[in-house]
Amino acid sequence: MAVNAAPQTRALAPTRIGAALKDALGAALLALGLAVPVLALRTEQNMSNELILQPRWGYVAVAVMLAFLARLGYLLAPALPKRQRTRARPRGFGRALSMALLVLLLVYPVLALAITGKAGAIKWIDNFGIQILIYVMLGWGLNIVVGLAGLLDLGYVAFYAVGAYAYALLATSDPVKAFMAEWIGPGFWPAWAFWICLPVAGLMAAFWGILLGFPVLRLRGDYLAIVTLAFGEIIRLVLINWVPVTNGYAGISGIPRPSFFGLPFTASDQGFAAFFGLEFTPLYRTIFLFYMIVCLALLTNWVTLRLRRLPIGRAWEALREDEIACRSLGINTTNTKLTAFAIGAGFGGFAGSFFAARQGFISPESFTFMESAVVLSIVVMGGMGSQLGVAIAAFVMIGGTEILRELDWLKQVFGADFEPTQYRMLLFGLGMVLLMIWRPRGLISFRAPSIFLRERRMVRAEAVREGRG
Repeated sequence: MAVNAAPQTRALAPTRIGAALKDALGAALLALGLAVPVLALRTEQNMSNELILQPRWGYVAVAVMLAFLARLGYLLAPALPKRQRTRARPRGFGRALSMALLVLLLVYPVLALAITGKAGAIKWIDNFGIQILIYVMLGWGLNIVVGLAGLLDLGYVAFYAVGAYAYALLATSDPVKAFMAEWIGPGFWPAWAFWICLPVAGLMAAFWGILLGFPVLRLRGDYLAIVTLAFGEIIRLVLINWVPVTNGYAGISGIPRPSFFGLPFTASDQGFAAFFGLEFTPLYRTIFLFYMIVCLALLTNWVTLRLRRLPIGRAWEALREDEIACRSLGINTTNTKLTAFAIGAGFGGFAGSFFAARQGFISPESFTFMESAVVLSIVVMGGMGSQLGVAIAAFVMIGGTEILRELDWLKQVFGADFEPTQYRMLLFGLGMVLLMIWRPRGLISFRAPSIFLRERRMVRAEAVREGRG
């Protein structure tokens, strides 16, 4: 029997076009109503220190036109010809893509140095490479709790803060410095503080993850989200008000930077550059920090993949699918939830310790609820349970936000007072809305099965339940 392989088309009837135009016009009017109070007028101070209103009707016109075209395209797109898939994706495509991204990641500092030189390489390695990888590591840590165990956590930034403050307080503690100087030597603690405190910070964050897990053992869904959100705010308020220990809003400064296994990145004769006979430059520390966060992120990914194949990983997925069925199978849901919270929090603590060492200064302002929202958005956008999807989402979100700082040419289009970075949250929200419309399960909406019989087949995300544990 012959099969017609030509793509199916549906004619655009005039009535359909008219209805789409009417609907798009309504969306444009709604956008006009929202844009007028937000974009139309801007308050500025004149030379007399008086507030004046600066009209910006051009921005309103652009927003209304974009809303009209976007709604019209969304309504007419289903009637356009669809291209039929001729072949399936080759087996091993995901592994090949992961290896290609890993190779590109390892040579990224070399490429940045070759393209931008020493002056520009520091900015591209630090602001883009290190910043993105911190959020990749945070996303992979939260993916254990949300993506694998199905426990909605809105307070993940609390463990990030615990790891950062654990390292900062230990590294800058005068009794610890005096003890180390007396028993080992005055130069030991500044050089080795990070390597000693890194596992301590992770264990401390894991301990707080267990403390959070006990009160929420009987909670699910929205109630669990509210309690974890409250936990994150409690940690932030404690950091603000416990001034004798955390120094409040003033934060903690003078945090020791990581050394190259005892060799500080300084211009002294005992520094890294002098030891290897190199010319001193701050670029060495930046490159070292980049490869350090690469190793920490890859360790997080490797541990997550290994745990998923173990009984505890399968218990997480069973808990995510149906907690009642999980209990009926004899799985200890208490231990399953606690291990998910503890391991995810531990990786958040590692990331927080690295953040404190990289910055040299921390304050409660770095650990607000917005950080938890960003990390959770990375997990949701990438596809809950997908390691590769989380990495791609972190690159798009964090890298896209940072690239806005480089778009100075937009000032020639919208005026000298236009700041692209002021619209990063607007673009972020728009991207989330569009993704939820076209790919509601995330960028990568399939999962590799933990156990398979004879043949491994990808599991579509529509076949699983998420966030119900």
